[in-house]
Amino acid sequence: MSLTSTSFLAAGSAAAQRIVIAGGPGSGKSTLLRALADTGEACYEECSRVLIREQIAIAGPLVPWGDLPAFAQECGRRMRSQLADSARHQRSFFDRGLPDLIGYLAQGGFSAPDEWREVSQAYAATVFFAPPWREIYVNDVERPQTFAEAAELSVHIRRTYEDIGFHLVELIKSPVEGRRRQVLDYLGIPRYENPHE
Repeated sequence: MSLTSTSFLAAGSAAAQRIVIAGGPGSGKSTLLRALADTGEACYEECSRVLIREQIAIAGPLVPWGDLPAFAQECGRRMRSQLADSARHQRSFFDRGLPDLIGYLAQGGFSAPDEWREVSQAYAATVFFAPPWREIYVNDVERPQTFAEAAELSVHIRRTYEDIGFHLVELIKSPVEGRRRQVLDYLGIPRYENPHE
């Protein structure tokens, strides 16, 4: 999909509330997104994890520990498609946003396209940030980083969101229902209200 940042931002961005759950690997973001989806919220899964899964299945090169710039470009394309799709929802949640990718690239010593920062303004100004959490951190074939590496990446991601001007709300370290309640309460969403009925 070819989509310039200016045309996208003009295409109903103000009418839709796009809320990002950000943070380093293994910090409970995807679990929270699934819990939010269970309440009827529109949720978009993490593009990077899907891409890693696809590439591992075909022994492809687009993984962050292989070709990070190419991996980030493909993730960025998919994230922008998610943003375009979200215009049909009054409110939606995202497992990572484009600033997460910018942070990934910064940690690897690479720069991201300037346009990503502009497109990122389509997200809500408040971002929920999942901090590193050793007790729930699990390695798997799609997440080979050590906890220390994941924590370092978290620092870069946090810094990127702050540099762009987002307000970060740190998620509590609690079972997922506590985190879900934190998010819904902060946004003033009554329990289990379905905005899409």
